[in-house]
Amino acid sequence: MHSLQPVFLADMGFSAPNVATLRAVGEYRGKQELYAKQRPETLEGLRTVAVIESTDSSNRLEGITAPAVRLKALVEHTTAPRDRSEQEIAGYRDALELIHQSGREMPVTVNVIRQLHQTMYRFMPEEGGQWKIVDNEIVEKDAQGNIARVRFKALPTVATPQAMEDLIVGYKQAIVGGNDPMVVIPLVVLDFLCIHPFHDGNGRVARLLTLLLLYHAGYEVGRYISLERLFEKSRESYYDTLEASSQGWHKGEHDVMPWLEYFWGVLIRAYKEFEERIGELDGGRGSKSERVREAVGRKVLPFKIVDLERDCPGVSRETIRLVLREMKAERLVRSEGRGRGARWINIEVQR
Repeated sequence: MHSLQPVFLADMGFSAPNVATLRAVGEYRGKQELYAKQRPETLEGLRTVAVIESTDSSNRLEGITAPAVRLKALVEHTTAPRDRSEQEIAGYRDALELIHQSGREMPVTVNVIRQLHQTMYRFMPEEGGQWKIVDNEIVEKDAQGNIARVRFKALPTVATPQAMEDLIVGYKQAIVGGNDPMVVIPLVVLDFLCIHPFHDGNGRVARLLTLLLLYHAGYEVGRYISLERLFEKSRESYYDTLEASSQGWHKGEHDVMPWLEYFWGVLIRAYKEFEERIGELDGGRGSKSERVREAVGRKVLPFKIVDLERDCPGVSRETIRLVLREMKAERLVRSEGRGRGARWINIEVQR
């Protein structure tokens, strides 16, 4: 499609900071491979939390939510979905697990993309994996769920099947042609979202496709750190850069750099978090992670992150957040509220 045309790729220019960013991402991949060989038992502890967060955040971006206890039970296959939101969450869970288990071996084809959508819909009455039959638009909704404005008019229905075939051909040709996967992958995602091939679920499939393509390129940080959580955490930039880079797409006159730079930033953030978690988990007794857990264990009343910062001098706020998310997945704590006003509760003291 438009972003993967040889002429478009050849005309792209990269600044010195862009080149430095791409080099940094490649260096992080090398470190990831080293950790995987030397500390496999350490990495295993990160996987469950990442799956829970990815399932939660990717669906939350689309307004699909479930209580934390139900979410964890669904991800762990200890309960069956009981309403539409839980059906969508369970479907995404299965598609995500499929990529984590077989991503390296799964071919990047149109049929695989349709399979991912079909898997997402396996618990729902509608049939997944079918191209849209009516034209659709990418819209922004207000708090009441009403359409506030149209961000982008997707490719017409009649052009969708061929556009998807062209997308895959363009991806493969770009990779074989020696283009950096860190340029090609976000361009594939951008074009996929501009095509918007399904009636619903395009955003979630795009994030699954991102993970699949990263696996093929050897970038496996998404197995241990939730990229979906980082997308959700920066959701305004996520949507704004996609919108900015889609303007003029139909004519091949769009500027892809806002989306590329955002995408690279998320990946670097994930790798930095990955390194930090490896350091904490590998530290044993007396590590920063252990200090945070011990501080939480002493809390009888609800507390905020700032309280733990006072109790654990020298421990970064990001490390505290990471440990709290881990403990939440283990059902040791729960949160009330969101953002800076969130309060945490030590579940153990209430039993």
